[in-house]
Amino acid sequence: MFDITKFGGYLSRLRKNADMTQSELADKLNVTHQAVSRYENGHCFPDISVLVQITEIFGVTLDELINSGEPTKGESRILGSVATGDSDVIADDFSDIVSLAPILKPSVLAKLSEKFSEQGIDISGIVLLAEYLNDETVLSLLENAEYDSLDRDMLEKFLPVLDIKAKTKIFEKIIEGKLHWHFIEILLPHAEFLTSHIEAAVIEGALPKETLEVLYRHFWDEKGYKNRR
Repeated sequence: MFDITKFGGYLSRLRKNADMTQSELADKLNVTHQAVSRYENGHCFPDISVLVQITEIFGVTLDELINSGEPTKGESRILGSVATGDSDVIADDFSDIVSLAPILKPSVLAKLSEKFSEQGIDISGIVLLAEYLNDETVLSLLENAEYDSLDRDMLEKFLPVLDIKAKTKIFEKIIEGKLHWHFIEILLPHAEFLTSHIEAAVIEGALPKETLEVLYRHFWDEKGYKNRR
C-alpha cells in the first residue's frame, strides 16, 4: 500500500542531499515552504502534477519517486499514468483505488471507477470511497453494487455524504428487495423528502404496513407530532 509518510521521508532525503532548504524547494515548486514541510512529514501529498517537477529538480525517475512510497504494482501504475497525463488510466483492483483515493482528484477517481460501475462492487468499498467521489460517480457505483454486506452502522456513516439522488437510489434498492425494509428507519432521518414515497409504497404493497409505524414514530416525539421538515 502506498505510504505518504515513506514518500515524504524520501523527498526529505532528496532535498537534503541536494543541499537545499525547504524554502528553496518550495520556490522551485511554486508552493509555500509550509507545504513542503507537510509533504516531508507525510501530512499531505503534493498534487500529482508536481511529481514531474520533483523528478526534474532532483534527477530521479518518476518510478523511483513513486516507488519511494512502496505502492503495490497497481497503485504504482495508476500514479505513473496520472502523473504523465495518461487519459487511459485504469485500475484492475478496486482496493488500489480505495488506497489512493485521498491523494487523487474526484475526476481521476471517476475515471478509475468506470469499469467497476458496470461490473458492480461490494457496497463496503463504495462507503470507504464516498467522501472522495463526486455525486455522479457515487450514484453510478450504487446502481450495480452488491448490498449483502451493508449493515446499520455502515449505512449511518454513509448517508451524510450522499446527495438526494443517491439517497433515493438507496430507497429504490429497498423497494427492489436488495435491502431489508428495516433500513427505512436509518434512511428516513437523512431523507424526509421520501415520506410520501414511503407511504405510497406501503399502499401499493411494495413495503409492509409496519413501515408506517417507523414513519410515524420518526415524526413523533415526547411533545407529540412534530412538523415534517
